[in-house]
Amino acid sequence: MPEDEAPTPRSIDRQILRRVLGLFAPYRREVAGTFVAVLVGVVLGLGPPFLLQRVIDDGLLARDMGVVTVYSLLTVLAVVLGAAVTLLYGYWSVVVGQRIMCDLRRRLFEHLQGMSLRFFTSTRTGEIQTRLISDVAGVQSVVSNTITDQLSNLAIVVTTVVAMAVIDWRLTLLSVAMVPFFAVFGKYVGEFARTVRKGVQEQTSELNSMMQEQLSVSGILLSKTIAESGPLHAKFEEENQSLARWQVKANVVQYLFFGLIRLITQLAPALVFWLAGWLLVQQGDTAITIGKLVAFTGLQARLFFPMTGLLSAQVEIMSSFALFQRIFEYLDMPHDVQDRPGARVAPVDQTEGRVEFRGVGFRYEPESPEPTLHDVSFVAEPGRLVALVGPSGAGKTTLTYLIPRLYDPDEGQIQLDGVDLRDLTLASLQRLVGTVTQETYLVHTTIRENLRMARATATDAELEAACRSAAIHDHIASLPEGYDTVVGERGYKLSGGEKQRLAIARAILKDPRVLILDEATSALDTHSERLVQASLAELMKGRTTFAIAHRLSTILAADLILVMQAGRIVERGTHETLLAQGGLYSRLYNEQFKADPVPAGP
Repeated sequence: MPEDEAPTPRSIDRQILRRVLGLFAPYRREVAGTFVAVLVGVVLGLGPPFLLQRVIDDGLLARDMGVVTVYSLLTVLAVVLGAAVTLLYGYWSVVVGQRIMCDLRRRLFEHLQGMSLRFFTSTRTGEIQTRLISDVAGVQSVVSNTITDQLSNLAIVVTTVVAMAVIDWRLTLLSVAMVPFFAVFGKYVGEFARTVRKGVQEQTSELNSMMQEQLSVSGILLSKTIAESGPLHAKFEEENQSLARWQVKANVVQYLFFGLIRLITQLAPALVFWLAGWLLVQQGDTAITIGKLVAFTGLQARLFFPMTGLLSAQVEIMSSFALFQRIFEYLDMPHDVQDRPGARVAPVDQTEGRVEFRGVGFRYEPESPEPTLHDVSFVAEPGRLVALVGPSGAGKTTLTYLIPRLYDPDEGQIQLDGVDLRDLTLASLQRLVGTVTQETYLVHTTIRENLRMARATATDAELEAACRSAAIHDHIASLPEGYDTVVGERGYKLSGGEKQRLAIARAILKDPRVLILDEATSALDTHSERLVQASLAELMKGRTTFAIAHRLSTILAADLILVMQAGRIVERGTHETLLAQGGLYSRLYNEQFKADPVPAGP
């Protein structure tokens, strides 16, 4: 956005405020009921000072025990009812606030789930976690308590000032004269607190990202096997010290604000007593009775605590705007891969699995000088095995990313059964495409739950059948807890081959129309590879399969081999025809054959 069109901080604050208030819209009735309870509680809170005035002036000074008893009981009743109503609206406000927080976390999580792979490859996991957890938690008190509390505080301040004026307008003027100082001080402290709060969250995000990277299983293996510990410790200490400095600033703001408020609230009663004494002693004003003075000071105490709440809320709200802004930044990020208007559901039972690339071009970054894929065109017929071959960086994996729409092509079109993938809903396309990647990802839970990620309704018998096909059932059955074995962080309790066979079992369980195998058997020993290749041969019947293989011996029987180099298809055909051409495929095959003359294919 050009600088002359950039919104001012005040306009940003108004936009954020409107959006925050919009979070309460689904709970209008609950909020209205809470506000009514707040007003009832405020009215009940005005009673005790006036009742105590009657106790002193009409009861104690007149030595009338009956008046003392009646008004003391009324005071106790007003206090108890007021406390009960306060507890009631406090509970309601917390319930509404927590529902809003659940909505906000769900919206943020679902929105991030809809982001393309490009977002996650360019954003650190620690940064995402900070926004989803820490930032949302940081605004929780504002959403849960602040609005209700400030309505209560505002009502208390207004009604208390009116009640104080009824008792004595001169004492009221003295008390109210301190309010502008509160407001000005609160404004500047709030603006500084907002800057500090944003700095704390950004530095927390930086430290979280570093800890997530370094304290993951992969990070620990890196630091213990390759990386030097000194630079890692120094970097952590630098980020840790920076966060500590921001935290010091945040605490200084808090102590400064509440320390000055405490000073003012303690000085105010002394000033009121002095003015009352001057009016009574020097001016002979008999309208100020002891009961009125006690009632006034009681109301004054009732005035300053809500005033403190209003000003501290000003600081809290202004500083929380920085967090809301970070949350809304994520919510406002557009989904670059999404359903087109009118996208239709592709029925699983009617999908044949014919995949066609028509002049497809793709860049990971728009400003990249060279495309990752350029003018890629081919047809994969249903039930056929298409092998992708070529040197590292040729674009093989990128091509397979476009089929389940992890990315959309920048040029050309990809069709499934003659329909542009972008005209199909993402949810239905996800059901049609199954992938077994080179790097297997398992969740820190049981084997059973990891398998059911492919199909939540799968029975135990179906899980076992899929694992038998992937040649992993016997190993699972030998474990003490069988399918209830927890695999550990990223599956590190299992070997590479075991993890990959579980991933293959998941794909078998999903039963997709289009199957993508990205070096799916690369981590298997020869015996396991033969078993899995045999089961995959059965799995591939009736569905289109894309197989990326660096070991060319595993794709000799492919119906179509696409040889890629620098993002282009440079050769295509069967193993025999490509070998006869004497081109890139022939050279790659001969190099591997010399290194491994015994084929490992099924």
